[in-house]
Amino acid sequence: MKEPQADGATEPLERAVAATHESDFPNIISVDDHVVEPAHLWQDRLPARMRERGPRVERARWGDIVLGSGASYKQEMSDDGRWGDYWLYEDRLLYLHKRHVTIPLDATPDGDLARFDRSKMFMGAITYEEMRPGCYEPKARVEDLAASGVDGSLAFPTFPRFCGQTFKEGNDLELGLECVRAYNDWMIDEWCAGSDGHLIPLCLMPLWDVELAVAEIQRNAARGAHAVCFSEIPTHLGLPSIHTGYWDPLFAVCQDTRTTLCMHIGSSSKMPAASPDAPPSTETMLGFYNSMASLGDYLFSGVLVRYPELKLAYSEGQIGWIPYALERADNVWEYHSSWTDAKATIPERPSSYYRGRVFGCFTTDRHGMASIAEVGEDNICFETDYPHTDTTWPFAAEEAARMTAALTDEQRYKVLRGNAIRMLELDRT
Repeated sequence: MKEPQADGATEPLERAVAATHESDFPNIISVDDHVVEPAHLWQDRLPARMRERGPRVERARWGDIVLGSGASYKQEMSDDGRWGDYWLYEDRLLYLHKRHVTIPLDATPDGDLARFDRSKMFMGAITYEEMRPGCYEPKARVEDLAASGVDGSLAFPTFPRFCGQTFKEGNDLELGLECVRAYNDWMIDEWCAGSDGHLIPLCLMPLWDVELAVAEIQRNAARGAHAVCFSEIPTHLGLPSIHTGYWDPLFAVCQDTRTTLCMHIGSSSKMPAASPDAPPSTETMLGFYNSMASLGDYLFSGVLVRYPELKLAYSEGQIGWIPYALERADNVWEYHSSWTDAKATIPERPSSYYRGRVFGCFTTDRHGMASIAEVGEDNICFETDYPHTDTTWPFAAEEAARMTAALTDEQRYKVLRGNAIRMLELDRT
């Protein structure tokens, strides 16, 4: 198979891009986008007695913002800084809205998507009025994505963080549980309900109690939600590891309800690090590493053996690393079991438990696509990452064409749509 070219116009690429305007080019289902929660969410949905301590939005001026360790930020209010909306929870300031993880209106001058200016997505404060409405309004989100050839979208949270760590870390876990339930009700009943299936529910669980998590997954699966956020490496959050057996009820209910565990990079609140003083670009480049480490955990844990229909998704982890990770796992299983006893727990090669059940999700990864035979054409899903800086919006269809230029029509359908339908248990074609 010829590798897609990153630059230049090859005949396969020209044909693929042209095909995006034809009726048989598949509309994209993006398995990793992000929602900016509207300011009213928890104030409308929490019990009245909890609203004063629940998540609420205020506005102030802000100075420079600095990225710290573990995807944390340092920012201070400033009399002459940029206006920005921020979230309070209990008695703490927890999250400031930032331009590099929203799409500012001025990034599309005069509303012209063809003139999309990524330089406007810098690390500065922003208000809701300065964002594209598609960041927080479902109808506008559907319209934005449709303009980019996308008719299905799974969105991770913003204020709760990628798997709801915000509520686990609160002082009042009763309040945290109500916040999780309120978010899930909003996700299903307001964000997704009127979208004609274009917006796909992704729910939270109360991470601090596996039995409460099981009950919440059952409640949401009964309403048609078959995806839930989980941490790629729970021990980084002070939670039991997947090797302890503690999470077995979670794995069992996800298998029984056909709910996919979606693990976004950063869902362990700890990003891979190199030198302590490395620039932010180093940490961003290494983001995939937690996905690889998590996959190693699952391949050798026995979880995928005990729960043969459990599905995992590594969101925004990209896919180019997967072939070597699987090769190395199989070699460790074959050559080192005399002292690791891996074969006692994992009766077949680790890679055999990956096939068709573990989904690698990517935005731009030509090396992964060139290795589709090893990554597995049934294990790959495309994502647009709207509205973060990795996003290919508003040119997602063109990027999808570039990524899939060397694939067959059947492979392209799987990567851009079919695998997402299977992963998320969608009643679509």
